[in-house]
Amino acid sequence: MPTFADHVIASLKASGVRRLYGLPGDSLNGLTDAIRRTDDVDWVHVRHEESAALAAAAEAGLTGELTVCVGGCGPGNLHLINGLFDAQRSRVPVLAIAAQIPGAEIGTGYFQETRPRELFADCSVYAETVTAAEYGPRVLETAMRAAVERRGVAVVIVPGEVFLGKTGREVPPAAVRPARSVVRPDDRALRDAAALLNDGRRVTILAGAGAVGAHDDLVRLAETLKAPVVHALRGKEYVEYDNPYDVGMTGLLGFASGYKAIEEADTLLMLGTDFPYRQFYPRHAKVIQLDIRGEQIGRRVRVDLPLVGSVRDTLPALLPLLTVKSERRHLDDALAHYARTRKSLDALAVNDRDRTPIHPQFVASTLDRLADRDAVFTVDVGSPVVWAARYLTFNGRRRLLGSFNHGTMACALLQAVGAQAAFPGRQVVSLSGDGGLTMPLGELFTLRQNGLPAKIVVFNNGSLNFVELEMKAAGFVNYATELDNPQLAEVAAAIGLWSRRVERPGDLEDALKGAFAHQGPALVEVMTARQELSVPPAITVEQAKGFTLYAIRTVLDGRGGELLDLVSTNVARRILH
Repeated sequence: MPTFADHVIASLKASGVRRLYGLPGDSLNGLTDAIRRTDDVDWVHVRHEESAALAAAAEAGLTGELTVCVGGCGPGNLHLINGLFDAQRSRVPVLAIAAQIPGAEIGTGYFQETRPRELFADCSVYAETVTAAEYGPRVLETAMRAAVERRGVAVVIVPGEVFLGKTGREVPPAAVRPARSVVRPDDRALRDAAALLNDGRRVTILAGAGAVGAHDDLVRLAETLKAPVVHALRGKEYVEYDNPYDVGMTGLLGFASGYKAIEEADTLLMLGTDFPYRQFYPRHAKVIQLDIRGEQIGRRVRVDLPLVGSVRDTLPALLPLLTVKSERRHLDDALAHYARTRKSLDALAVNDRDRTPIHPQFVASTLDRLADRDAVFTVDVGSPVVWAARYLTFNGRRRLLGSFNHGTMACALLQAVGAQAAFPGRQVVSLSGDGGLTMPLGELFTLRQNGLPAKIVVFNNGSLNFVELEMKAAGFVNYATELDNPQLAEVAAAIGLWSRRVERPGDLEDALKGAFAHQGPALVEVMTARQELSVPPAITVEQAKGFTLYAIRTVLDGRGGELLDLVSTNVARRILH
């Protein structure tokens, strides 16, 4: 008769799960022993449970399939939580198996006791405790189904002794796969949408990650409406490639052409996006919002017509109702603005006469040129995500992962672990900040121990760079943001990774080629300009005042040299280009 742990592993295997991410612990002994005795299910040993959750979320984001992370009781549960928040907000199906203290001790203040159901409530669609082995199979199947169908985190909480308990009867493994469905608005709602779009003279489309699987219909829609297409960051990999109507990104990380195309629209069609920044929405346009989750609609901007459905299912039904427009002035203006914006951005992504420190735009552009056509990129929150958003290009095969909704620092290396474990033969490239790398530095050991050949490119500017930018914009003198780093390439070499430190632009390409050619994990540390500004597409009055106040306070603080460095790094170079 199988134990509950045996049933868990058999059910995961039947549901397509091939690996579990986690750390062992005494409360997990029954589960880890069941994995040891099972073929075709691996244990990916990480150095921190947050890494396990983010790695599982990365795999789920790439595959769309259920993935699993594991945490021991007490602190192990707590370590999972940040990564699970990211998975939940990214809407990817992750099952977390959270061990608990012995059931008889719950409520007594026992060693490592916590209250997992309460802890996981805000970062899950389902969280339940298995109180006895014979009840476990039903709870497990319910959790797996919730994660898969609601595309979120489900948590199964198991006291350590329950893993070793017998299920009481021969229970077949639960094989949970997502159901297939078609979800679109009804015919009346589609006619209403078509009427608004046909009447619009300056229609702009804002598309996000919900546009996955709808690329060709989205291009046909833009052609029909003569509408420029602006993408949100999470929509970048699905929207911008092979799209003659794409005019770039908007938002804090975007650039002017995307912002202008939305600001000048009289009708905005939002497709599969919950783009959060209200200051980047048009002030006077009519807005149609299509989202698979009705509760998302109208949270950011006043919506004239709400539509509930998937973009992939809705566009084929909407397109026949639209009138082909001939007037394309709005589109042509947006495309011309995008061409000018793209030219100015690309002019900054060059080897600036081999001067140092290296401009991060040049690093991202070179990386984009050399990486495989089906590479998976993971990006840290902060300045690396800015350069990825502006300089990485996509083609329908490349993928992009980051903490785009939760915004957790230090995600790139951890997501690279999950991406490379899921696709061992595919090139995985992490764009890490120096702060983002040093926070979870132990996961470099994970790469070595598990033989994961991920490539880590570190933008080392000796600071929490994006935090410094936010301080400048708010009028504060930079403080407590400097990082006193060792030579990170030497640290990586000591761990056993192939590594190079790049201090001159002319050495960058050879270092990246060497890393990509190496069969194991590799790290390239690039010394980049600390004072490089990632200017948003629109500067508010408050931000302009903030930068002015920052400049005055910096001079008064006796740090005028920083201001001169800022000017020479940004203003002078932009004038030259």
